[in-house]
Amino acid sequence: MSESVVVIGNFDGVHPGHRTVLAHARAAEPALPLIVVTFWPHPASVVRPGGGPKLLTGLGERVALLREAGADDVRVIDFTRELSQLSPGEFVERFLLPLRPARIVVGENFRFGHQASGSVATLAELGRGRFAVTALPLVHVRDEETCSSAVRAAIEAGDVRRAAELLGRPFRFGGIVCHGDHRGRELGFPTANLPVPQGYACPADGVYAGWVTRLDGRDGVGHPLPAGTEAPAWPAAISVGTNPTFDGADHRVESFVLDRTDLELYHAPIAVDFVAHIRGQVRFDGIAALIAQMDADVAEVRRALAAR
Repeated sequence: MSESVVVIGNFDGVHPGHRTVLAHARAAEPALPLIVVTFWPHPASVVRPGGGPKLLTGLGERVALLREAGADDVRVIDFTRELSQLSPGEFVERFLLPLRPARIVVGENFRFGHQASGSVATLAELGRGRFAVTALPLVHVRDEETCSSAVRAAIEAGDVRRAAELLGRPFRFGGIVCHGDHRGRELGFPTANLPVPQGYACPADGVYAGWVTRLDGRDGVGHPLPAGTEAPAWPAAISVGTNPTFDGADHRVESFVLDRTDLELYHAPIAVDFVAHIRGQVRFDGIAALIAQMDADVAEVRRALAAR
């Protein structure tokens, strides 16, 4: 294997700070393959079971985003309790030196090894005479550090506009469309329903404007798209929550695609991109009041998407 330039991190969300690290690594060593080293599951969820952060992206989406950002190869390290016990030196010997790095690029807050005992200075010392180390400062958006924690905080507050600023793109929630209560179709608002898995970030309960995209290369009724055709993004009113008017218990993301009543999306993979918050979750006294509010929501969604 020839030499490489290596970037290390969790890269949850692959936000502008992460992409800056990759871009700097590419610019620093343009003749070398760029290898990204990331971890799955999130180290915090292994070190503190049940206490890890809610993830912004699944592993497949993370890898795809890293490749879009310029990675030639993505190496996923299975993070286990055993791995968490490795010293910084053992980590370098086992996982980094086999990649033959000429340079390793990390964020300035990078920590590694047992109890996060290794720092950028530690990495530089371990690499002396073997590889160079570059540490980059965190990227700021409107004087706020762009980090995964800030993105999660914005999403949990329902501030999807701010989350998009920090991510450099709308927050995306994906999954396989499942059967719901079939109540939306009866009310005139059929929805594509996605369950909210534990451990994944999801916007605060409420109604949002956004876009829905089918991800399996098929159109809205299941026919294969012509080769080279990009999947359309459909405008949608999106409800996040438990449907309290009907005493619902399951936490779901329910998307009503505007102006389409012919969609067949059950069991299809879709992505929901959140653009704007419309209102919070409300329990209504009856169906008539609910339908009136949904009509108003759809009108507001149209205005929000047109403004964007």
